[in-house]
Amino acid sequence: MRISRRAQAVAPFYAMEFGKRAATLESQGHHVVKLSIGEPDFGAPPAVLNAMGGLMDGTPMPYTAALGLPALRQAIAGFYREVHGVEVDPARVVVTAGASAALVLAAAALVDEGDEVVIGDPSYPCNRQIVESFGARVTLVPTTADTRFQLDSASVRSHWTDRTRGVMIATPSNPTGTSVLAAELAAICAFARDRGAWRIVDEIYLDLSDHQGGPPRSVLSTDPDAFVVNSFSKYFGMTGWRLGWCVVPEELVPVLERLAQNYFLCPSTPAQHAALACFTPESLAVCEQRRVEFAERRALVLDGLARIGLPVPVPPDGAFYVYFDVSHTGLSSWQFCERALAEAHVALTPGRDFGRHTAETHVRLSYAASPGVLEEGIARLGKFMATLH
Repeated sequence: MRISRRAQAVAPFYAMEFGKRAATLESQGHHVVKLSIGEPDFGAPPAVLNAMGGLMDGTPMPYTAALGLPALRQAIAGFYREVHGVEVDPARVVVTAGASAALVLAAAALVDEGDEVVIGDPSYPCNRQIVESFGARVTLVPTTADTRFQLDSASVRSHWTDRTRGVMIATPSNPTGTSVLAAELAAICAFARDRGAWRIVDEIYLDLSDHQGGPPRSVLSTDPDAFVVNSFSKYFGMTGWRLGWCVVPEELVPVLERLAQNYFLCPSTPAQHAALACFTPESLAVCEQRRVEFAERRALVLDGLARIGLPVPVPPDGAFYVYFDVSHTGLSSWQFCERALAEAHVALTPGRDFGRHTAETHVRLSYAASPGVLEEGIARLGKFMATLH
């Protein structure tokens, strides 16, 4: 059987690969501290769980419209208005089968063969894999601690060519948990917009950002025509529910509707109905308390890593990841993660997942686990570090 070149070109998602190795060790009776996957341990808010339970009484669950339940699209638009101070027409909200589906729809709608797309390095690997699957050539722009491991307007300008058709940004970022400064994000979007290029901005972790000086600003406040991707997975703790959304320019709504009809039919009907309970005052209060607890976990991890000699060049200000430097250990990030799993039974993710520039020198740790698990993981890594010295 001949496998398509597209499928052969897709690299493994190494976070999932190390998750599989951790599962194998667990099947052999070992206790593994899993800090490799970005999955909040809280789960969905209680009101959402109750809503889902109420749907399991035989209520018919037919397909919804391809763009999602009108009531849910309205609720998401209300969330932008109430929380972020941005007016969004509900007609521009597209509910998707997870943020991944939103990214697939975005690439299908915007990318042609041979287009160049600017993405920062390091960055979430699936972003570049998806746009490359639709024929794009990804320009991976090396970033440094000086720019918070994020694109800035200067780096975008210097890597722009006549074939560049768009830019993809995640703020806060996976794997670093760092945000693009608001002025830089506005400048990047303005530069791309002036050249007729699209802007895909991943705001999946936006509502887990630090809230100093008020709620974090959506890019829609300065670039209302950006293609914004978000999800119920992280802030609302609904990873396995596979539900997300995007806010798109008005002219793209019928385009995405046709694509969604053919690619996905619609998002999960019960998940959509239950997700309406995310936007109640009760659920939002729960999620805000969890955001505060993630900040406490971040402090625990940053203190612990500093204590055992694993420096974090840029402390995160959102998401639930730290990106620490292992270059001084004499091991590559891959070797460090392999040995940490085999010898300390701690699962981490090597920088190879996130690009090329820091692939061999940095490791991602997810602090989405409970404080007790994080403390155990730091203690095990401390003992492991002692063996390297």
